[in-house]
Amino acid sequence: MDCLTILAQASGNANPEAAEQAVVPITRFWQQITSLGMLEAVTFISFGVVCLFYGWRVFKILVVINFGLLGLVMGMAVTEKIIGLNNQFWGGLIGMVVLAVLSVPLMRWAVSILGAVAGGILTSGIWYACGLPEKYIWAGGLIGVVAGGMISFIIFKIAVILFSSMWGSGLIVVGFLAVLHNYSGTAALVQRLVFNVKWFLPVILIMPMAIGVILQHKFLKSSKEWDL
Repeated sequence: MDCLTILAQASGNANPEAAEQAVVPITRFWQQITSLGMLEAVTFISFGVVCLFYGWRVFKILVVINFGLLGLVMGMAVTEKIIGLNNQFWGGLIGMVVLAVLSVPLMRWAVSILGAVAGGILTSGIWYACGLPEKYIWAGGLIGVVAGGMISFIIFKIAVILFSSMWGSGLIVVGFLAVLHNYSGTAALVQRLVFNVKWFLPVILIMPMAIGVILQHKFLKSSKEWDL
């Protein structure tokens, strides 16, 4: 922890106002972390570990959840901006049900899409960690989307491993940072690292993801009964 303290202090004080003007929504990410209590954070970590190591066994559930959440967001947005209704509940509910149901018969396509998204998040994180211009981060993300999408369509198992490892790693990172934030002795340190050290978030996201990819590949390879 002393090493992290030195890195955070070397980068200066946290500046959330500057982060709000950046392309990468660090402030929104930080709000999600600070909104979690200790119990929710531990729950996130627990589910993240399961997804990270055994995502290939529960990938169908993860796909339905992902597309259900996507439908919820899209339904709420359509209800508010296009239809013009103030009550977004029914629009979000309908969108969630529609996409969740459609993801079941279109499972291979859904998994390939999630694999492409995971590739985009990975390369965007690398772009951000390297300190490249944020306004062009879409270029780094596009590379990952194309590469991840192509690999996912060619080798289905890689798509499953890629997106489930990304899902699990994301849950673990959010839960872990929330735990540190709930502890008063490390709250300020975590905030400085998140806002000021650009490579911090990508590194702590990619490291568990890499472990998950390796372990899931090993487990899946030894499982003879696994199939779509």
